[in-house]
Amino acid sequence: MSNSLQQTMQARYDELTQLLSGPAVDSRQRHVLQKELSQLTTFLEKMRAVAGCDAEIVLLEQQQSQNTDPEMAQLFLEELELLNAKKQQLQQELDDLMFPPNPYDKKSVFLEIRAGAGGQEAALFAADLLKMYTSYALSKGWDARVVSVSDTDLGGIKDVVVSVEGDGVYGHLKHESGVHRVQRVPATETQGRIHTSTATVAVLPEVDEVDVDISPDQLRIDFYRASGAGGQHVNTTDSAVRITHIPTGVVVTCQDERSQHKNKAKAMKMLRSRIITAHQEKQEAELSEHRKELIGRGMRAEKVRTYNYPQNRITDHQVDLTLKKLDFVMTGQLDEIIEALMQHERDERRKKGFTPNAVGK
Repeated sequence: MSNSLQQTMQARYDELTQLLSGPAVDSRQRHVLQKELSQLTTFLEKMRAVAGCDAEIVLLEQQQSQNTDPEMAQLFLEELELLNAKKQQLQQELDDLMFPPNPYDKKSVFLEIRAGAGGQEAALFAADLLKMYTSYALSKGWDARVVSVSDTDLGGIKDVVVSVEGDGVYGHLKHESGVHRVQRVPATETQGRIHTSTATVAVLPEVDEVDVDISPDQLRIDFYRASGAGGQHVNTTDSAVRITHIPTGVVVTCQDERSQHKNKAKAMKMLRSRIITAHQEKQEAELSEHRKELIGRGMRAEKVRTYNYPQNRITDHQVDLTLKKLDFVMTGQLDEIIEALMQHERDERRKKGFTPNAVGK
């Protein structure tokens, strides 16, 4: 962070402190100024922490250069590693303050996977992606539950919606949205030829009722008999729910609960998520005429990631990252890819710059 920006913030901090100590500020204005002062205080404290860490590193490096004892050299090296890790963490925290992430990053999500181009092989790949994401969610301590699913007779999935609940789920998974392309020899291929198939993934943040205002007269709600696994009740009770938002045409279904009431409540959560996501897409489209659709059309040429089984290779095209350990990734070991995507987003936020005048507004 530049010294000039810190000096600008410090000057504004001093100005606000002076203003708030005088009698010329009414109660409404005082509330606004106090909020701005609080934000500036947080910024400046974090900046000083980063600067302090920098100073410690410089001092330690000087001491290390003057040292001739091999044992002390190892101690200096270990302490430098700890200080650099601490600085990196502080810098990331400062970046998140200066260049705020998406306000929905802390939310839970609805994860949708649909088979794309490739017939039965695409459906089998969609099932593999479902296993990958549920394993990843489990490794993070999140709760993943299938809300609705349409499967095939060969064990594949036409489409599935999974509720993933936990802290920071959307921030981790939002970059998964798009077309995922697989290259492998299908189990049904007799001549050993490699086929290319796709599945689409969409990640929708779970939003609160206050985020989306939905009037009851805008909804058409249908109850029907659930299908698939779930016990006797699926054949005897109209517990499944389908909700249509008439103004937008958005349709959601839920059948994973035995209770009609619980299915309706979960379906309403999904509906709000879809509507808020559609609203975000519209805003983004207004800023860029060439913006791609959230999940594309599912064609082979549109992709965010490629899974190449013969070469055990996975490539994320958003950050141009290639790993030769597809077998591990498919077991849910996604951390290396997810971290790269999150770091890329942080870098992009920094490029947009920071406006001090925006603090407190």
